[in-house]
Amino acid sequence: MSLNQLIENCKINDTKAQGELYKLFSSKLFSVCLKYSRNYAEAEDNLQDAFLTIFHKIEQYKHKGSFEGWLKRVTVNTVLQRYRNEKVFDIVNENSIEDDAVEIDDETFSLDFLLQIIQELPDRYRLVFNLYVLDGYSHKDIADMLDINVGTSKSNLARARQILKQNIQDYKLSQSLQSL
Repeated sequence: MSLNQLIENCKINDTKAQGELYKLFSSKLFSVCLKYSRNYAEAEDNLQDAFLTIFHKIEQYKHKGSFEGWLKRVTVNTVLQRYRNEKVFDIVNENSIEDDAVEIDDETFSLDFLLQIIQELPDRYRLVFNLYVLDGYSHKDIADMLDINVGTSKSNLARARQILKQNIQDYKLSQSLQSL
């Protein structure tokens, strides 16, 4: 069955087609969920919520643009919806924002380590960091998505970078002390 036919069958609530769609895209969308979630279990919950939303809104997909891109956008929005109504964002004076880049030098860190330290960030920092750095959204887009102001997005990104930089420095120090 073609992807277009699968989509059309999902639009009429064909559970077999929904199962096939889940099999086709669950691993890719789980990666998206994992990026925005605190841990593996929360990512699993977010994936299920995302598929419920996808099946509910699949009528809105008009076969224009990438279907996978549409799925990812619905997934990100579903995950972010968990945080929109929570007051998790810090409002900071924009003049005090420092753009502190995270430098990894020539050190090699495992993907698991990097994912772990990103997941350990507080929600407000993790969400903005992922949207800006990993997904390439602008601060204006992030502000609109999370219902915050642009300055809050910038300050949360700066704080996320500071925390990640400190965690990487702490890790390097612990590694060098272990090698003594």
